[in-house]
Amino acid sequence: MWSVCDAVGRKIQRLPHGEPVMGVTSLDNHLYVLRHKPSEQVEIYDINSYHFQRCLTVLGLGNAQDIVACAHNRCAYMSDSSHKSVRKIALLGDTTTQWPVNDEPHGLSLSLTHGVLVTCVDVSKIKEFSADGQLLREVVLPGDVVSPAHSVQLSSGEFIVCHGDLYDRLHRVCLVSSDGHVVKSFSGPKGSSSQQINMLTRLAVDENDFVYVADACNRRVLLLSPSLTFVRQVVSCEQFTGRPRAVHLDRNRQHLYVADNDHTNTWIAGQVVVFSV
Repeated sequence: MWSVCDAVGRKIQRLPHGEPVMGVTSLDNHLYVLRHKPSEQVEIYDINSYHFQRCLTVLGLGNAQDIVACAHNRCAYMSDSSHKSVRKIALLGDTTTQWPVNDEPHGLSLSLTHGVLVTCVDVSKIKEFSADGQLLREVVLPGDVVSPAHSVQLSSGEFIVCHGDLYDRLHRVCLVSSDGHVVKSFSGPKGSSSQQINMLTRLAVDENDFVYVADACNRRVLLLSPSLTFVRQVVSCEQFTGRPRAVHLDRNRQHLYVADNDHTNTWIAGQVVVFSV
């Protein structure tokens, strides 16, 4: 039996407004906020008080797209589309390493074996790397999965993939088999109804395989069931000042961290908003 809270997300905190937020993740008692700015830094906050603690400097970081923390390897990974690479940061000592992806990396997530999954938007692939940057495999996505932004591996080995950029016709969340075939999907042509989405950016999956989807142009976060049917709107447009760009679910605290970015033709400023779900 699936179990899911019926209430919509309740806003409990809004972090400082600043440069656009490209990604957010957490580990232990820390919240890591990756901003799009030239200072090559990641902001670190106390996850309970939300007080700013310090910045983590990543020298030579280009156009960063996402960040994910790994408790098993005590590190964080960042995707750098300018250099078509992944940066690995050891959170004890702040030492960094880098390895090539050779395609344009966007969303990041962790594999079942504590490696990193890189969603490559330009070639519609998921690349799995070991913790030290060895390419383990590539999952080639079907031709109609255009502009994939993010993928998350389920305990079954299958993937949840979101795709659809500004100029694409199809904007969908797909369940994809381990060998790259679409098993089922949610939505289709972009739109604003409860059965449609418009420009997908990131997603998060809970322990029961419910899926949180950042629906950027509709300015909301949706919740889908494990069978990819619409459950409810978790965060509505009234709770944002801009558009949601990234989502991160803290399963232990049942908190959803959402990057809320102001937008014209590009992201111009942003903040992280914390919701109880």
